[in-house]
Amino acid sequence: MPNKILTRRLPSLRSRLLLAAAVWLITITLAAGYLVPNFIKRYLIDQEQQQLALYVDELTARVEFGADGRVSLPEKLSNPRFRSPYSGLYWTIQVNDQQFRSRSLWDARIAGDEQNGYTGPKQQSLLVVQRTILLPESDAPVTLMVASDQAKLNTTLQQLTQGLWLILLTMAAGILVLIWLQISWSLLPLRTLRQNLKHVRDGEATELTGTYPIEVKPVIDDLNALLFHYQELLERARNHAGNLSHALKTPIAILTNEVANLDPADQQQLTPALTQLRQHIDYHLGRARMAGAANVLAARSAPAVRVDAIAMAMNKVYADRGITLVNELDSELVVAVETRDLDEMVGNLIENSYKWASHLIRVHQTARNAHTVSITIEDDGPGMDCEDYHTVLQRGTRLDETTPGSGLGLSIVNELAHSYRGSLTLDRSALGGIKAVLVLPRPRTES
Repeated sequence: MPNKILTRRLPSLRSRLLLAAAVWLITITLAAGYLVPNFIKRYLIDQEQQQLALYVDELTARVEFGADGRVSLPEKLSNPRFRSPYSGLYWTIQVNDQQFRSRSLWDARIAGDEQNGYTGPKQQSLLVVQRTILLPESDAPVTLMVASDQAKLNTTLQQLTQGLWLILLTMAAGILVLIWLQISWSLLPLRTLRQNLKHVRDGEATELTGTYPIEVKPVIDDLNALLFHYQELLERARNHAGNLSHALKTPIAILTNEVANLDPADQQQLTPALTQLRQHIDYHLGRARMAGAANVLAARSAPAVRVDAIAMAMNKVYADRGITLVNELDSELVVAVETRDLDEMVGNLIENSYKWASHLIRVHQTARNAHTVSITIEDDGPGMDCEDYHTVLQRGTRLDETTPGSGLGLSIVNELAHSYRGSLTLDRSALGGIKAVLVLPRPRTES
């Protein structure tokens, strides 16, 4: 089953770090913007209540009963606001049904209670401090009340809150910019690594170069060692495969000629063994060629060009069959496959079509996603049974022994496609024959 390539784009490290910093800053800013004004308001109210308590003390010291039994205030309080009408600072003295009030109240009264709050002459909200005392001249309790308008306090609090929010937002924006600069500077080595990887992928370099932090340097060294080891092993495997191919061709050719001179009975006994030996050699040489590109990261091929070249060769080999190949591939299409491996895969599929097609072979493409492309090769031949589609992809399987071939072509194509994280599937073509769908990766591009 072909490997599925993850197409969902994950957020970058920079985005994650910036998002985490932004969430943290927003949380801290909102918390500070909510808590600090509450602390300031509590502090201002406490300060105002302490001042009102001082006025209550002053009022307590000066209140007395006259000879007629009525409450009086012989001496005026020190703050002149108590004598200015509707100044926002008021006092009252309540004894039974009698009420003595400051000139600042004029003809109004303080309304309300502790539970619902107090209101002043102009329905403004008041902050009240009251005290109940007993005087020697009267058995009735005396209630002293001093009140101040909260409008000034609220205005002060509003101005402080606005200034606080301005400071918090400016500070949060500045911190976020500094964090962005810090993240960009910290991730600069990774950007350098990304550029160097692109150079390696494009074939412009064979190793990663540059200066990296000590946290990244061991990874770079291991990657360079792995790239060098891979290239060395790959080149050695290709050389061994080529040497083995040349070393075995001559002995097998000699044995084949000698067997041809034997009696028919001996030929019938030895020919299958030689055929099997040739198939094994062809298969394992094909596997050796499947080792991958000399620079796998820089592998790129243009399928349209290779199909034209292969079709030109096949038209000469199968000239007597009169087959027409229609190449509908985009000339700018590029796949991340080495040219020799692409020739091996497409060549085998096109050759099979030339063997079985009646008149027409069609080669076209279908974009699966941003990472892969499907190259479809179909013909108008007789086709095959549906249950054989999977069987013919097995090594050495041939459905028609009369047609020349080793039965290894489709197996090699299948394994080559898997080595590039692609796939090969067979199905019935709309033309009547077989449709081979070869899924290959696209080159990775810089975003």
